[in-house]
Amino acid sequence: MELDNIDIIASKAFEGYIVRKDLLEQFRKAYPVPTYVIEFLLGRYCATINPKEIEEGLDVVKRQLQDRTVRPGEEEFFKSKARERGSIRLIDIITARLDTGSDSYVATLPSLRLNKVRISPDIVNANDRMLTGGFYAEIELEYDAAIAQENSGRPFGIASIRPIQLSKRDVLDLLYKGRESFTLEEWKDFLIRSVGLEPTSLTNKAKNVLFVRMVPFVERNYNLVELGPRGTGKSHLYQQISPYSHLVSGGKATVAKMFVNMGNGERGLVCKYDVVCFDEVSGISFDQKDGVNIMKGYMESGEFSRGKEPIRADGGIAMVGNFDVDVEHQQRVSHLFGPMPKEMRDDTAFMDRIHAFVPGWDFPKLNKTCLTEHFGMVSDFLAECWTRMRDVSRLSSVLHRIDYGGALSGRDTSSVNKTLNGLLKLMQPDPEAPVSDELLEWAVKIALEYRRRVKEQQKKVGSAEFRNTHFSYRIGEDGVETFVTTPEIHSENTIGEDPMPPGQIWTINMGGNHDEPTGLYKIEINAMPGSGVKILNKPAPPAFQECVRYAEQNLYSKAKELVGDRDSRNHEFSVQLRAFDASKSGNGMGMAVLIGLCSSMLEKHIKGGLIIVGQLNLGGSLDTIYNAVNLAELAVEKGATTLLIPLNARKQLNELSDEMITKINIQYYTDLKDCLIKAILE
Repeated sequence: MELDNIDIIASKAFEGYIVRKDLLEQFRKAYPVPTYVIEFLLGRYCATINPKEIEEGLDVVKRQLQDRTVRPGEEEFFKSKARERGSIRLIDIITARLDTGSDSYVATLPSLRLNKVRISPDIVNANDRMLTGGFYAEIELEYDAAIAQENSGRPFGIASIRPIQLSKRDVLDLLYKGRESFTLEEWKDFLIRSVGLEPTSLTNKAKNVLFVRMVPFVERNYNLVELGPRGTGKSHLYQQISPYSHLVSGGKATVAKMFVNMGNGERGLVCKYDVVCFDEVSGISFDQKDGVNIMKGYMESGEFSRGKEPIRADGGIAMVGNFDVDVEHQQRVSHLFGPMPKEMRDDTAFMDRIHAFVPGWDFPKLNKTCLTEHFGMVSDFLAECWTRMRDVSRLSSVLHRIDYGGALSGRDTSSVNKTLNGLLKLMQPDPEAPVSDELLEWAVKIALEYRRRVKEQQKKVGSAEFRNTHFSYRIGEDGVETFVTTPEIHSENTIGEDPMPPGQIWTINMGGNHDEPTGLYKIEINAMPGSGVKILNKPAPPAFQECVRYAEQNLYSKAKELVGDRDSRNHEFSVQLRAFDASKSGNGMGMAVLIGLCSSMLEKHIKGGLIIVGQLNLGGSLDTIYNAVNLAELAVEKGATTLLIPLNARKQLNELSDEMITKINIQYYTDLKDCLIKAILE
């Protein structure tokens, strides 16, 4: 492996806390332990870039894994060694319970199939997570022959344990200082490598999916759902990377296991772990009828009541599962929560408690090319940093710079802020470090998109209160309002309900010239300092050139009433025409071009679902429309919800069928200013 720039930076910034992630591969499937266990050993013996030291360290790790992990069929061999030697060391997941018959704690070591192992109360009290789910540890197991002679004696006992997790106090200081050496993009890639994946094999969308998967580790009480194709590593992060997360396989859970055992008062998984992940979410079920309601209440408030007093916990809930069909088909036959259990799939109250719906279909199926060969942070160091970052917040330093649009409810805003906070902590963990506009906008867009995906499903279920899903934001006092879409329900080539960015507009040509058919067009205009109008199409259709010339002259001559005090002659406009049907000439679209010029200059969005038709001449008057019914029918066919058309077409549109009238809102304009006012979004 050749060291690249990120490797060199990391070796200096995190000396002693990095490991070559490809070293895992020779151990990953050879030994029955999670990735973070292997990395714990690799981090102890191979945290260096010196090839010779790495080789020596690998030999040590290999010996320890060979000597201390129990493969199937070797149980009796290890027990025998414990008897002969008096004690052995092994790596295993340890759980404990209170045996009320003997008033003592007993431990379970699944790899040896031992479930009544003596363990002192001091060890249990110092590591109480072994009472709920357990954790991996280096264990010294002793054998007492004298106890073995007793009736019902328990000869095996736990002499000592060493949890497989980092316990250094200054991990965050190390992280803050190390982060300073990276640019934002370098840090993103290094973070991806730290969980074992290669950023060069991932698209930006896939990277965003991965970062949001990380958010529950750094943000308290964070709830997400991720559904998508099989084999995309949805549960990998929750199972392999951190000892602070717990995977509930198959979705099966009990109220006692999740929240609190009323028999003995022991706290459940949400109290013991940072993240509880339900794998194969379609199978989620509880042993009690009110189990789902208890979980919903917990997801809302972070509290649950079992007994007299409410109990507070900060463990997040992640639910992951698979689509049996592609996302497009899933949306046609149902909605994106369709694979959820029946108690949840159509429950808008449950959906409202989900802070982010992660688009699992944006992440590739994992294969060898997705795994990195470069250096990344040792998993236990990373996991320890993440869990301590839950006590840190970045919101107070950035919220004053963000203005959310009016479509967000209180729960929407809270959800977006939690995702935003998590992403900022991942990217810029030091609370004293500045957050750039670039980073802030990146995080806001993701947070809004992933929450809007939840809102869209609520809308699809049919609740009127969720009808407004047009999420938007501004960054800074002078920022332009930007609308955020969910790509799976929006294509740039189709007319959607979302407002169009400034300068972008849908239109239909007038048709009729030389028997040219009508067709759908999209005009895209950018305004910048300079002068004149430039058509980017090469060659530009002559009829469209004429439309642009008429629009430009009307903009200059009527600038005062259209754009106020702004100097239109000190702007340079770039115009691009995109045709989506057989019609290519772009004739008869002068009004749409003019509105696009004004919109780009004013930095105003065009209303969603809108098509503008109409041709103007040099003097600003409007040409008569002779085929208004055909234009309206085409607008409906293309998915438009509103048709903005000159008043001279009103009599013709009286002949529009009742069916068509119900499918589209027809608005009339009388002049250029009237059209502009009705087209732009205020």
